[in-house]
Amino acid sequence: MRKDILLILGLACSFQVVAQEHPVAITATPEEVTVLKVNKATEIKDQGNTGTCWCFATVSLIESECVKKGGETPDISEMFTVRNVYMLKARNYVMRQGDAKFGEGGLGHDVLIAAERYGLMPESAYNGRAAGQTKPDHSKMADTLKKFLDTMLRKRPIPVNWEQQYAALMDEYMGGAPPATFDFHGRTYTPQQYAKEVVKFNPADYVNLTSFTHHPFYSRFILELPDNHANGSFYNVTLEELIGATKSAVQKGYTVMWDADVSNRGFVTSSGYAFSPQADSLFNRRKPNPDLPEVNATQAYRQELFEKLVTQDDHLMHITGLGKSPAGKSFFIVKNSWGVQSSPFGGYVYVSEPYFAVNTINVIVPKAALDKDLLKKLQLN
Repeated sequence: MRKDILLILGLACSFQVVAQEHPVAITATPEEVTVLKVNKATEIKDQGNTGTCWCFATVSLIESECVKKGGETPDISEMFTVRNVYMLKARNYVMRQGDAKFGEGGLGHDVLIAAERYGLMPESAYNGRAAGQTKPDHSKMADTLKKFLDTMLRKRPIPVNWEQQYAALMDEYMGGAPPATFDFHGRTYTPQQYAKEVVKFNPADYVNLTSFTHHPFYSRFILELPDNHANGSFYNVTLEELIGATKSAVQKGYTVMWDADVSNRGFVTSSGYAFSPQADSLFNRRKPNPDLPEVNATQAYRQELFEKLVTQDDHLMHITGLGKSPAGKSFFIVKNSWGVQSSPFGGYVYVSEPYFAVNTINVIVPKAALDKDLLKKLQLN
């Protein structure tokens, strides 16, 4: 989520994108982990010098859903949606008179909201990069936009054309405004037409799940996160159900958007693994043992870390597969957005089930993947 997480983990991003067949061919696999299931996913991308993992992860989920529904393999523009979400953030910030969060961060539902309202666009129509850039760079954009909004809010009344001025600032960092229409495979589309007819996007196809005890299970609540500027609500389920729903979705051939805390010593992208070890002394970060002893990831332990602000909303990724260790420990195969060279496995990370249990903030699951019993509990039938 936050671009400073790249610095925390000592990552060097590279914008090297490799075309991959579907199901995705992972360039290497851990010798100790058996891959049980790998679902279709589009190529690994690099979010560059931006804090927009929330868009890359959720767009990747939408792309996988498009393929699963029988559509062609899309390459959806992340920056088109990022630009639209920045407009939504700005309106929220202005209406709240600056008493709101404004920055690069966001959540997966921001993509669903923006795609429903504004549509989607292929990368070929809008890459959202300034001239000469090979990867997106928002190192100065968010600060510039916030300064503009803060300066404007000191005036009363505010300028009637402030949104046009704001959009013009974004255009300087994103290579101009996106087109109103574009040609794709011999036809002219609007973003709304492309989303509906080509990508087959429907926001009702997705469900946001989380698991915390400070709200009743099977209710919907607004998750208390700084980057939840949209005040989005999430269905609350037990930890066992959260893990089970994610596993079941992947086993059925679906993929899952994953929002997690990765600013801890257990997430080591350079080795391609994520663990919650019982003790640091048990964890060889260069060559981890998949069966190393991990914490007892109970509902209470997870809640305690969240309420102590230890577990936070850091980074969003895309779960595409499942694996197991020699002793039978479950792993999630996770597509990251830090480029193909960010891990030994072509940009993928193998995440242990205990790590997932402790560090998950929320997931977005295709509604069709949920079991009937859970749909009934959530009154989604």
